[in-house]
Amino acid sequence: MPEAEIAVSVVVPTRNRWPLLSTAALPSALGQEDVTVEVVVVDDGSDDETPERLAAVADRRLRVVRNEPALGVAGARNAGIEVAQGRWVAFLDDDDLWSPRKLRAQIDAAERADCAFTFTAMAGLDADRRFLYVVPPPDPETLVPALLRWNVIWGGCSNVAARMDLVRELGGFDPQLRQLSDWDLWIRLALAGRSAAVPDALVAYVMHPGSMLLTDRRNVFPEFEYLVEKHRSASREWDVEFDEALFTRWVARGHRLAGRHAEAARTYLRGFRQHGDLGTVPRAIGAFAPGALVEAGRRLAANDRRSSFRKLAVPEPEWIASFRS
Repeated sequence: MPEAEIAVSVVVPTRNRWPLLSTAALPSALGQEDVTVEVVVVDDGSDDETPERLAAVADRRLRVVRNEPALGVAGARNAGIEVAQGRWVAFLDDDDLWSPRKLRAQIDAAERADCAFTFTAMAGLDADRRFLYVVPPPDPETLVPALLRWNVIWGGCSNVAARMDLVRELGGFDPQLRQLSDWDLWIRLALAGRSAAVPDALVAYVMHPGSMLLTDRRNVFPEFEYLVEKHRSASREWDVEFDEALFTRWVARGHRLAGRHAEAARTYLRGFRQHGDLGTVPRAIGAFAPGALVEAGRRLAANDRRSSFRKLAVPEPEWIASFRS
């Protein structure tokens, strides 16, 4: 497909997850309406059926890049960026879902406002793809200081679309980061150019036991320290500090959802000891009884300034149901 014909390159990293890739990211990306796409799937060293299954997909819009050995998720996304031919690049995790209007709405919004990157509201789904809530997009006008406090673009690696030339100019994803490489790139994008938000929930983030947040047991706090140091000058310029207390809660919640209850409790209590975060105390107790006590802890801290995201109880976006059939 000639480069001039491609509006958006969709970069999808994957490793040994064909059942998710084939029912989520691939149909989402190939099902985009009113926009010309190429779908660059980066197979990061799969040793299951994924290579053979991808080779059998009869769609000329699909391009497959094979990393051997595996480079990790940041390296995989960079490998996709390197070969992509679109004017825009959009990122999509192999287990998440898109509305068929997602890319068209984003590109229209970005071009109307002459912006360099764009994001939408997101729907949260459980492991069975049942709808839970919607998280609205952050305000583009306050995005830089917000990102220098917390990663406010929820599910960003299935959400953000950006001008390809700018992403390449910025060097893509930082391979020294595993779980925080997306946050780092969004900061650099926000510092380099304006953004546009689409208020509709055109992305669905699927929360399931196989997500990297739950399966990667390596200590992520050194990554956070690296991120803080990397953006220290920007933090000083904008007079804002990264919220380590909120980050600590995020790490602890990942341990709890993965069933690592003792580690979750220790991490919650770290938040109390180091940051005086009282909201972590009921959460530490609830880590061992993730039913009523967890809900009680959430209610106690419902208006906590360190709440991660505002969740809206709204009707399910109509497009999501098609992925449950």
